[in-house]
Amino acid sequence: MTTPPVLGVDAGSPGLREADHLVHHLVDRLGLPAGTVACTHFVRGGDPHTAVSLTAADPAAAEAAWHALTQARGAGAEGTAPLGVFLTGRRHGPAALAEAAAGAAAEAAARTGGRAVVYPGADGLTGTVTVAELLAGTPITRLVVLGSPADEPPGPSAEILTSGHVRPEWRAGELVLPLVPAAGGRLAPFEVPNPTPCCADH
Repeated sequence: MTTPPVLGVDAGSPGLREADHLVHHLVDRLGLPAGTVACTHFVRGGDPHTAVSLTAADPAAAEAAWHALTQARGAGAEGTAPLGVFLTGRRHGPAALAEAAAGAAAEAAARTGGRAVVYPGADGLTGTVTVAELLAGTPITRLVVLGSPADEPPGPSAEILTSGHVRPEWRAGELVLPLVPAAGGRLAPFEVPNPTPCCADH
């Protein structure tokens, strides 16, 4: 199975909310196809911030996105912010941002890191869903309830209060959703919206 190309982008987003906004902006602006997975990646170092990765199953879509993002006018959230961009060995933009973009792309390609914001089925995760519905409708393959034994996943009928904000993480090749106990014997994603879901109008 051919690994799809991964585009890394770094606009120096200071936090997750700004990175989530950048993800939605890029997916919409670039017209990326259904099935695209877009993640955020924490960048450590002298200026900690968050980069993003975009994985599209169609190599032509990734190539078109590269060309759109590397045009002279730039492609930040307002069209003016400097960007670091990486795709299949090619780098563009300020060196530090391009390096971080390459790191984000590498994590996403290896599926060893990255917090998924856009992924198949994400738009349907609103209100309350069951474990069975979540696993059947998304690429998430494992649920981890914090404080519970790893070998005791929640049953298929367990209910998850999504709050419209479900951010699974790549861990060792699997898309994993951390959960915590919630009221009424239900579960909720560990990450909560802060203070409200980003880009609620998307």
